[in-house]
Amino acid sequence: MNLNTLHPYQRLQSLLADLIEKTPPGERLPSEPQLAKQLGVSRATLREAMRTFEGQGLLRRRQGIGTFVVGQTGVIETGLEQLESIETLAQRIHLNVMMGDLSVTQMTAENSEAYPLNVPVGTTLVQVSRVIKAGNRPVAFLIDTLPTDILIPDDLQKGFSGSVLDFLIRRGSPKLVNSRTEIQAVGATPEIGHRLEIQRDDVLLLFEAYLYMIGGRVIDHSLSYFLPGYFKFHVIRSVGITNRSEFLLNQEIIIEK
Repeated sequence: MNLNTLHPYQRLQSLLADLIEKTPPGERLPSEPQLAKQLGVSRATLREAMRTFEGQGLLRRRQGIGTFVVGQTGVIETGLEQLESIETLAQRIHLNVMMGDLSVTQMTAENSEAYPLNVPVGTTLVQVSRVIKAGNRPVAFLIDTLPTDILIPDDLQKGFSGSVLDFLIRRGSPKLVNSRTEIQAVGATPEIGHRLEIQRDDVLLLFEAYLYMIGGRVIDHSLSYFLPGYFKFHVIRSVGITNRSEFLLNQEIIIEK
């Protein structure tokens, strides 16, 4: 490839890709000022280009320490038609995932917690937050909030591997029906950036989900933050033909033409 024919930003990414390929996993890259000077770009431009490789899971930036090359781990790829835990998805591709830092706290619902669960302000809730790791790398930060008539902290004392969904399914109660999920790209807050060992405002995929039991009650409001480079989500959709006779009529019109 002739680098001189590339757009400057493409040239920068090509040079970075070559540097990452030649650097053994686990080793630290030169500091940002050194690397920017070496590549002849500003630190802001360099940082923007490096975000692409962070999103692919090839680089890991640690605040105050440096940027490290990451050995590529498996990518969890799944459709969104069926609700499954990270653990279940990882088992399917034989990827070893584990739970990192876990916090289980009991709290009194304020409006921001009460509204998603459709419970009165002041209701006692339990919140479960934890980091999920793959290859010793934090790849997801999950927060579940549930009423204490569904889950109490003591329920998770033994055998909890990180998935509230799997716990409820194994327990068999309440009977779960479906989940509604809203998906968006967000910038990491300082707290979440610290948990996932990334920079503030780095892009994450956020799944905000409402888990329903029989009768339509919301029993779990969850926020799941995923590092894009370690997850690929897709949706399989049917073509929007709702009436077979209309389809056949359209086919006949096409043939006559």
